[in-house]
Amino acid sequence: MDLTEIGGQLMQQIQQTSPLEWTAVVFGVSEVLLARKNNIWLYPTGIIGILCSSILLYQSQLYAETFLQGYYLVMSIYGWANWGNRSSTGASRISRSSKRVKWITWGIAGLGWVLLYGVLRAFTNSDVPLLDAFVTSTAWAGMWLLAKRKLENWIWLNVSNLVAIPLLVYKELFMFSVLTLILFVVAIFGYLDWKRTLDTADE
Repeated sequence: MDLTEIGGQLMQQIQQTSPLEWTAVVFGVSEVLLARKNNIWLYPTGIIGILCSSILLYQSQLYAETFLQGYYLVMSIYGWANWGNRSSTGASRISRSSKRVKWITWGIAGLGWVLLYGVLRAFTNSDVPLLDAFVTSTAWAGMWLLAKRKLENWIWLNVSNLVAIPLLVYKELFMFSVLTLILFVVAIFGYLDWKRTLDTADE
C-alpha cells in the first residue's frame, strides 16, 4: 500500500467520522495537552473522552476494549482525587518514581502483558495478540504513574504509543495512527516540561 492510497483512506475515514468520535478525539488530545501543562483538569476532560470512547466501542461490539476503558475511568477518578490530595499520601506535585514505585510499574506492565496475551489468545481471534497486549499493558503502567504524578509516566505512555502507531497502520486505522503520532510528540514535550519543573525545584 503506497502513501497515496493511505492518504486516500485517511481522508475517507475523516469524512466518515461521527460527531461522537470527534468528541472522543478532541477530549483525548485535550487530556494529553492538559497533562503536559500539569493541569488537574486533564482528568475531567479525559473522563469525557473515555465515556465517549466506551459508547463507540460498545456500539462496535468491541466488548473487551469497552471493558478496558473501565480501567482508564477508574484510574482517572483515582488520579483526580490523588492530584487534589495535599497530604503526604497524595500527588499534589510532580515527583520522580522511587524504587518501590518502579517495581510496581514493571509489575503492572509485565503481568498485564502476560495476562492480556493469554486472554487474547484464548478468547479472541486477534492476529496480533502479543503486540496488542503490550500496547495496553504499558499504557496501564503509564496511566498509573500519571495518577501518581510521576515524571516517568511519559516514558511508559510513549513506549505504548511507539508500538501502537505501526500496529494501527497495519490494521489500516490510519486516523487513529495519526492521532497516536500527535500524542507521541506531545508526550515528548510533556516529559521535557515536567523534567524542567523538577530540575527548577531541585535548584
